[in-house]
Amino acid sequence: MTAGTARSTALRLKLDLAAGPLRAAMADLWRPEGLTTRYAGYLRTMHEVIRASVPLMELAVRRCARLAPADPVAGPLGAYLAEHIEEERGHDDWLLADLAAAGLDPLPPRAQPPVAVARLVGPQYYWIEHYHPVSLLGYITVLESNAPAPWLAERLAADTGLPGAAFQTVSHHAALDTGHCADLERILDRLPLDAAQESAVAVSALHTVDAAAELFTRLARPPRQAGP
Repeated sequence: MTAGTARSTALRLKLDLAAGPLRAAMADLWRPEGLTTRYAGYLRTMHEVIRASVPLMELAVRRCARLAPADPVAGPLGAYLAEHIEEERGHDDWLLADLAAAGLDPLPPRAQPPVAVARLVGPQYYWIEHYHPVSLLGYITVLESNAPAPWLAERLAADTGLPGAAFQTVSHHAALDTGHCADLERILDRLPLDAAQESAVAVSALHTVDAAAELFTRLARPPRQAGP
């Protein structure tokens, strides 16, 4: 971290430099032509991603408990994640409700998640268990800081003709994630991270940007070009 620069600010600057492909893919996803089909794919795919959020944080809390009290980061990190778990619990159910409101079929029972989802989420399990749970803050930072814009739900409803009830996840995250980002910046700046742990957060965040860009690029493709 540069002297005089908050850790959260330094991370945000790194992500701003890397986020161009992700932002372009998200903009392409929401183009009006064929949007209803892509929105269905978005809901199903984001369910696969978001249903991992609480289990990831629960794993990180357990790992923090094993590391504390010898590790000065583990205690406050575990407390933050335990609180954030309750803020995120049930968000995967919002996506299923959106699918139902749109008249769309839910996910097939026990379907294997796409490789692109595993590439996005999977490294977090490894880093939590085999390095340090602080890595998860990089992943959370990217997801929270790329929340839908406040106007997006209304525009999607207009472009697809689907009922407003089909866009509750987009609406809720647009409202909630600004506050979540502020909480996340505070914990990043207050944790007594050493240089290796700070680097781990950045590596996790930059990987998440890259993997999310790949995921949204796949979702934005016309159906005939979509891969596994």
